[in-house]
Amino acid sequence: MDILAILDKINGVLWGTPSLILLFGTGLLLTVMLRGLQFRRLLYAFKLGFTKEGNSDKDAEGDVSNFKALMTALAGTIGNGNIAGVATAITIGGPGAIFWMWVVGLLGMATKYAEALLAMKYRVKNANGEYSSGPMYYVERGLGKKFKWLAVAFAIFGAFAALGIGNSVQSNTIADVMQSSFGVNNVVTGIVLALLAGLIIFGGIQRISTVAGFFVPIMAVLYIGGALIILAVNYDQIIPAFQLIFFYAFNPIAATGGFVGVVVSEAIRNGVARGIFSNEAGLGTAALIAGNAKTDHPVKQALVAMTGTFIVTIIVCTMTGLVLMISGFWDMTGGLLSGVPHEVGLDGGALTSAAFASVLGKVGEYIVAFSVIFFGFSTIVGWYVYGEKCFEYLVGTKGIMFYRGIYIFATGLGAVASLTLVWAFADMANALMMIPNLIALILLSKVVVRETNDFFENHYKAAKTMKKAS
Repeated sequence: MDILAILDKINGVLWGTPSLILLFGTGLLLTVMLRGLQFRRLLYAFKLGFTKEGNSDKDAEGDVSNFKALMTALAGTIGNGNIAGVATAITIGGPGAIFWMWVVGLLGMATKYAEALLAMKYRVKNANGEYSSGPMYYVERGLGKKFKWLAVAFAIFGAFAALGIGNSVQSNTIADVMQSSFGVNNVVTGIVLALLAGLIIFGGIQRISTVAGFFVPIMAVLYIGGALIILAVNYDQIIPAFQLIFFYAFNPIAATGGFVGVVVSEAIRNGVARGIFSNEAGLGTAALIAGNAKTDHPVKQALVAMTGTFIVTIIVCTMTGLVLMISGFWDMTGGLLSGVPHEVGLDGGALTSAAFASVLGKVGEYIVAFSVIFFGFSTIVGWYVYGEKCFEYLVGTKGIMFYRGIYIFATGLGAVASLTLVWAFADMANALMMIPNLIALILLSKVVVRETNDFFENHYKAAKTMKKAS
């Protein structure tokens, strides 16, 4: 049995019914306990993240502003999971996979809120004077020493996951697009990516957050802008595309021609797995960067972190899915199902690139190519922060240089590895991070509710009263 077959069997277990119940159950539990806070306070959350009001706590303790913390988190989430991952989800799970991405995203907003809140509450200062946070800290400090094994498990899985989901998958997809769009050899791409990643990573959290704060907004506007143009040109196909999404979320796709068909369970599994890959709600990654934010109350950064899931899943992933569907690129059969003929055998980022190019020509291909390159690269440097925090928890700050070397090497290696193998490893790593984190969130859910009530009953009301008085 080869490595891929082994990983597939492991993923079949890790992403089985118990894990899906745990994932959905945690998001639903937190949504109920917080009384739908992710819907009620969404506009206020965006205000905190993108206006002066939410970034004026200069005297508060922390390393970066709420905006930079969000951009660094988005650097790790707005990436090739939204471009290549959505394409993979649809081609394997059908249009219904998009629906299950939405469900995971909406419930995941409450999950990510809880992660960031606990990160702020239980963060610590490391030997370098910077803040360290994450599930390992809120497990150990919030649940006590008897749960330290759970903290260690998350840190181990997180350090390895960073090498897959945040690193190898990204460099692999970048190399794929560089080869198909510009004819650049994968080895060359891998070497260049490794060198550039090293240059930024060795600058620490301040340099990483600065790079993320510059590139992420620009590339998000470019990619979403291109998608909006395609949707505007094909506006008459938008409603039929949504109809396909809702229909195939609950109905199987029959085999047609060379298409083997898709059962509903595959739509759910791929939608959930790729949804988690794209927005990371439940993985605990939001908690690894949220603790660096400058804010005077944990709830503020938690609300800001929550907006990242909305942006990634509800906006970016939906745009990608709709473009693939209305352009006829959502199946792998040369358009047998959609009626729109296209090249067979494309996958991941190359498929999304072809879909954009079918409407916008070379401009569309370049939009996706540059989005993949910059989104993917920002994800590589953003996820390094996550991996470093986990590794630091295990061995202390003295071992960081070793981890940096491993991470940079994995960046280059991912560019020449098998796409299917890299994705399978990423799915496994995601699940292994997710399980201990979700257990901790359930056990600490009352703390989340208590802190939330304290903010809105005291600080929030007091701030509104002062604002009216002035």
